[in-house]
Amino acid sequence: MHIALLSRNRHLYSTRRLIEAAEQRGHSIRVVDTLRCYMNITSHRPSIHYKGAELEPFDAVIPRIGSSVTFYGCAVLRQFEMMGTYVLNDNVAITRSRDKLRSLQLLSRKGVGLPVTGFAHSPDDIPDLITMVKGAPLVIKLLEGTQGIGVVLAETNQAAESVIQAFMGMKANIMVQEYIKEAKGADIRCLVIGDKVVAAMKRQAAEGEFRSNLHRGGSASVIRITPEERSTAIRAAKAMGLHVAGVDLLRSNHGPVIMEVNSSPGLQGIETATGKDIAGQIIEHLEKHAAPKLKAPPKPKG
Repeated sequence: MHIALLSRNRHLYSTRRLIEAAEQRGHSIRVVDTLRCYMNITSHRPSIHYKGAELEPFDAVIPRIGSSVTFYGCAVLRQFEMMGTYVLNDNVAITRSRDKLRSLQLLSRKGVGLPVTGFAHSPDDIPDLITMVKGAPLVIKLLEGTQGIGVVLAETNQAAESVIQAFMGMKANIMVQEYIKEAKGADIRCLVIGDKVVAAMKRQAAEGEFRSNLHRGGSASVIRITPEERSTAIRAAKAMGLHVAGVDLLRSNHGPVIMEVNSSPGLQGIETATGKDIAGQIIEHLEKHAAPKLKAPPKPKG
């Protein structure tokens, strides 16, 4: 297969690993900077140009679209879809998962376990909003935040009111969630490919920190997940429409609850923690789903 890898930096660990995995399996792969693509949108022959020339045809596309370029990245991905190219995760699924509030509403509709979450616009509703999520301590999240940025733990109701008022005063979109104390600063990242959890790791927050993100100094270790956790992760990925996803969940007293579903999960932490070839399994998934389209027999004439 000839594969396009949409990535802004070919030196990132995940990008390098996907290149290695594709080449080891005999595929050609080209890294394409998402923001250097530009599109010819026409009814009969849509195309994508790149650095002054039309891009060659690809059999499949692996999108590694950063959250800061979601809008443009999904437009490029949609153009590939219009051209009939197989994409690992489609633009609709990525857009769903990037919208934190929308993704939780979709998961709620599917009956997937979630922490109690509140969302409001008026400062007048703050006291009831806090009560709704069982009071302090509680977590306040910027909807546009990533990698733990814009996530605040409010220890008291008074502190929660002050922080929420400050965010609202800045016209920032936030949501408020119950604090899952029993998780003890740890979450579980499940890597879902297709309809399977192929790897899982526990991420433990650094001492004095409640955010378990590895970017915030958290540590990672391999973990055995329960059948309920496995099922929850798979259902969450399916609800978003993602073929490859990093599903973050917490162990609560009432079962696993989903924190986030990531459409471009980093591979370094989970490959290091588990020793598994996740990049290779992603390429194998492409082979199973993109290759059959290429081998389809031509339709008879007449």
